[in-house]
Amino acid sequence: MGNIFGSLFKGLFGKKEMRILMVGLDAAGKTTILYKLKLGEIVTTIPTIGFNVETVEYKNISFTVWDVGGQDKIRPLWRHYFQNTQGLIFVIDSNDRDRVGEAREELLRMLAEVFG
Repeated sequence: MGNIFGSLFKGLFGKKEMRILMVGLDAAGKTTILYKLKLGEIVTTIPTIGFNVETVEYKNISFTVWDVGGQDKIRPLWRHYFQNTQGLIFVIDSNDRDRVGEAREELLRMLAEVFG
């Protein structure tokens, strides 16, 4: 009987797990955001070649955040990270006005692949 209630409470109130994909152009601030969420502070980062993965806990949710590099040669690989993803964060450096159009194009291209 105890197991039934334990399972019920875990299902209702237990920890949920979410996979989040974070993409955007290179130098947009993805890795900085990831480690600010994880560590609560700004850390010095280097350009991401490949990806960074961190788990961020918030209330009863465990977010596994995949921060994927944004260099133009890496962007075609973003689609390989879509599977089993519950959320997407597309990071734009609002101070880099010269690249807002490029960011828009990449976001639209990615959405066309997903929902095409």
